[in-house]
Amino acid sequence: MSETSTDTTQTGFLSQLSQRSDILMALVVVAILVVLFLPMPPWLLDMSLTLSITFSVMILMTALFIERPLDFNSFPTVLLIATMLRLALNVASTRLILSEGHTGPSAAGHVIEAFGSFVMGGNFVIGIIVFTVLLIVNFMVITKGSGRIAEVAARFSLDAMPGKQMAIDADLSSGLINEDQARARRKELEDESTFFGSMDGAAKYVRGDAIAGLLITFINIIAGMIIGVAQKGMGFGDAANTYTLLTVGDGLVSQIPALIVSTAAGLLVTKSGVTGKTDKALFSQFSTYPRAIGVTSFLLFLLSLLPGIPFLPFAVVSGILGLTSWSLTRLQEERAEEEQLMIAEQKEAEKAQPVEEPITTALAIDPVRLELGYGLLPLINDDSGIRLTDQIKALRRQLASEMGFVMPSVRILDNMQLPANTYVLRLKESEVGRGDIRPNMLMVMDPRGEQVALPGEETREPAFGLPAVWVEKSMKEEASFRGYTVVDAATVITTHITEVIKDNMSELLSYAEVQKLMDDLPKEHQKLVADLIPNLITQSGVQRILQNLLNERISIRDLPTILEGIAEACGYTQNVVMITEHVRTRLARQISHDNADADNVIPLINLSPQWEQAFMDALIGGGEEKQLAMAPSQLQEFIGLVRMTFEDQAHAGELPVLLTSPMTRPYVRSIIERFRPATVVMSQNEVHPKVKIRTLGQI
Repeated sequence: MSETSTDTTQTGFLSQLSQRSDILMALVVVAILVVLFLPMPPWLLDMSLTLSITFSVMILMTALFIERPLDFNSFPTVLLIATMLRLALNVASTRLILSEGHTGPSAAGHVIEAFGSFVMGGNFVIGIIVFTVLLIVNFMVITKGSGRIAEVAARFSLDAMPGKQMAIDADLSSGLINEDQARARRKELEDESTFFGSMDGAAKYVRGDAIAGLLITFINIIAGMIIGVAQKGMGFGDAANTYTLLTVGDGLVSQIPALIVSTAAGLLVTKSGVTGKTDKALFSQFSTYPRAIGVTSFLLFLLSLLPGIPFLPFAVVSGILGLTSWSLTRLQEERAEEEQLMIAEQKEAEKAQPVEEPITTALAIDPVRLELGYGLLPLINDDSGIRLTDQIKALRRQLASEMGFVMPSVRILDNMQLPANTYVLRLKESEVGRGDIRPNMLMVMDPRGEQVALPGEETREPAFGLPAVWVEKSMKEEASFRGYTVVDAATVITTHITEVIKDNMSELLSYAEVQKLMDDLPKEHQKLVADLIPNLITQSGVQRILQNLLNERISIRDLPTILEGIAEACGYTQNVVMITEHVRTRLARQISHDNADADNVIPLINLSPQWEQAFMDALIGGGEEKQLAMAPSQLQEFIGLVRMTFEDQAHAGELPVLLTSPMTRPYVRSIIERFRPATVVMSQNEVHPKVKIRTLGQI
């Protein structure tokens, strides 16, 4: 019962300690700084020196067993704490040596006495030489080499960062990785650059620690002998022996942990290109080349036969290396046989598979593609706000809801041949739009189409061609206060994509997409589809009618009503244009609602009876073969009147609809769409009875 309660108490203590690790860390740092100013008793100094050595060994073991350098990315902070701890203990031991050194070798604790006695062996000259050698090894070899490697690694890591970033973006664009994997790889790349940059600076701690140890040792010996001889009345020999023993012991106790930590730092920075634990990486790479071990064994055996060279040590080592080389060679031969067997089995399994990719894959094209210059890649990687990819997803959902049209997926690629801030929109491999934007700025436009009175870079909005200005993000509030429209770079691209898609929806509505729309209809409408296709009209004919509706930006979301209208019209005509006009009549409520203002009123411009008669007279052919054959001069006059009338209404803030008779509507629309594609042309049959109208003029 008591053992169980004791274990529970220990577990609870460790749990509380882990929850208060921030307070514990703060107390440790404060304690290190306090040691610099307050005296420390010898027994406490012994405990502190023991903890310093233990801490250094833990750092070395961790550096040996980690898989990657980034697994120990707190090393620069640990190195700073370890260096401050050693320097604080140096100051504390110096205080004890100078104040109590005359009392004997144990004045600064038993740890310093033991290190000094063991190394010196009764001769302080030997102790000084050994300490100096350790200092030189640490300062000139390990620390200097580690610092240089860290400096080069930091420089190369920063130089390679743009290329690695572009490689990640290319893999993401090509679909080799998903967004979560790309985010993780970018985070790892950022951590790697930060780590090697920190290691470059952290190497200076070790260098400064070595210089400080040398100066403290010199001060301890000289000042200790002066104090011992001049103040404490000791003989010169006794003072030299006592203070040298204490100083060398103190130096060794501080330099051995420093040497261990320097070795750990060297292991860490030299492991930048090695994967796995250090022992496994080294042994696996050495064992890969047994011939090198065999040649080394042979050379050692020859060396053992030379006159004056002791035979036994070299012969034993040569025999061990020879046996190791023979064993590794046998092991490699067995592995090679196993690999050949596996390769033979794989070849037999792959015989039934095609050797190369079918050439038909080269015929595939992207329905919609967005190519970005390298300066715009942050728009799809920015984690601070809504990314371009998120806006395109929302656009696809919006078009499906508004138009009943499922927009194809947009493939985003980086194009190094484009200028940095340029993007290109392609539909079926053909360029349909291009723009030049500033990813870190905001585009400001006047809704009235006038020039923007703000300082910045003047430009044109790529979707509508309105005058605009690129301004800094800090001017967003001022632009909004003046009533300007403010959008970011990603929204500019999304708006451009929206307009391009709406202008080309009919081309993107393929036969397969129409089939998918039919299949997705509810079960109660499948009988209508079965009766309509192919008995009354082919699916290609339905596709043509849907494309005609999308050409004038009429939503095909109400597909059952459209199919009902097609079925009705097929009873008296097979002309796709006439069927489309009948379907438009069935969609009168929807068309009227889309073109009415907030008060449910449609502003209209009527086509005069004279022009109605002119269009009727210009129709040639009979039945379903009617065509418009109007004189060019008369067409130019009509186009001029339409342009002038609608421009006058636009200056007055109106967006009217051109109203014609049902017979002439498709022919009037065929002319107007060539110079004013956004102008809506409605027939009198498409004005729903529940909607009010307001006549603004007449052509």
